[in-house]
Amino acid sequence: MTDAVNVRELALETLMEIFEGGSYSHLALRAVLEKYQYLGKKERAFLTRLVEGTIQRMLELDYILDRFSKVKTKKMKPLIRTLLRMSVYQLRYMDAVPDAAVCNEAVKLAKRHGFGTLSGYVNGVLRGISRNPGAVTYPDERKDPVGALSVRYSAPRWLVEQWSGMYGEACTGNMLAAFLRDAPLTIRTNLAKVTPQELRERLAAEGVVAEELAAEGYPKLPYAFTVSGIDHLNGLAAFREGLFYVQDVSSMLVAEYAAPGEGDYCIDVCGAPGGKGLHLAEKLRGSGHVEIRDLTERKVALIEENIRRSGLANLSARRWDATVFDEASAGRADIVIADLPCSGLGVLRKKTDIKYRMSVEQERELAALQRRILHTVAAYVKPGGTLLYSTCTIDRMENEENVAWFLGEHPGFRLEKQQQIFPQEALGDGFFLAKLVRSRE
Repeated sequence: MTDAVNVRELALETLMEIFEGGSYSHLALRAVLEKYQYLGKKERAFLTRLVEGTIQRMLELDYILDRFSKVKTKKMKPLIRTLLRMSVYQLRYMDAVPDAAVCNEAVKLAKRHGFGTLSGYVNGVLRGISRNPGAVTYPDERKDPVGALSVRYSAPRWLVEQWSGMYGEACTGNMLAAFLRDAPLTIRTNLAKVTPQELRERLAAEGVVAEELAAEGYPKLPYAFTVSGIDHLNGLAAFREGLFYVQDVSSMLVAEYAAPGEGDYCIDVCGAPGGKGLHLAEKLRGSGHVEIRDLTERKVALIEENIRRSGLANLSARRWDATVFDEASAGRADIVIADLPCSGLGVLRKKTDIKYRMSVEQERELAALQRRILHTVAAYVKPGGTLLYSTCTIDRMENEENVAWFLGEHPGFRLEKQQQIFPQEALGDGFFLAKLVRSRE
């Protein structure tokens, strides 16, 4: 790998933005990859894995460091703590990187950032870890099962306790293990422009391998593929021409569950960046109309950009606060999509830092917000119409409990279908869907 020192420095700066600056991991990493597009494919892959892996394994890395350093991680200077975390990740999980190189480059980075007096300390801690890889003893699974899962899978104790109470320790361990596996990149064919086979051929001509989606827990989706070989998404002519849309396979089920009919009027109340609304519009085959709404001008601009690239004419974007009742929409919609703000704990493979930012208190606040929005938008559904509620989380408070509350508050609706998707059971994100149908009376 060429220019490895610079790539490590980029990783250090990116991680500092996330750990100390409060930036979201996926946004910070995307920004640095866009800024340094001249990096080779191997360098980009190294940077991505180092940043994402360090965040994914942060609690485990801190646990290891605390057993080799007299200064505990909480007391370390922020840059030294971040530098040691990313270096231990390389020692533990990047076998192709020689231990000596990890230690030497960490010392150079410490000096370069004005911590020359601590370079010996950095070197000593890392050398100790590299020479004694089996010296770390994890919490005993029998004596402290929550602690064992928390450290091994870098999940906050409160989250392990919550999921263990809901689903049991075995299921929780399987979920946490699944979140540490690489997330496949899945795409959906824009059937308004191209057939799935034509898309595969176009992508193959651009060096991208598209494989048919075959995963348990999902209906057959002939328009969906997993893809590999993509470096710059915007560098693909097929993407710029709107021949496909990047979308998690679990998210694709929203339009499948909604099952729009010819001429339907649909509202997606929290729709940015627009994937689910675009999918509905495709299924309408040029008929009806889909209005995709979101709260801010920035999000509406993202929706409009994706609409333009899709080439579809039967949809529009609108800025609207979903908590505010829109009288003009009352009783008009055949389908209302309510994919609502949630804890996001089903997408930890892609947004690795969410587990450290979320709390039980925030979950309760989000569940209350979801109920407020559901109560507001239910009035938009015409008799016989569908309200499709979904979240990208696996917390029952935001999912099954909200559905039960909704049905109690809105007896004119019935639950037709409900599914909780777990990350270990399927290819896509942890996801929840509930199809609620309004009575015709």
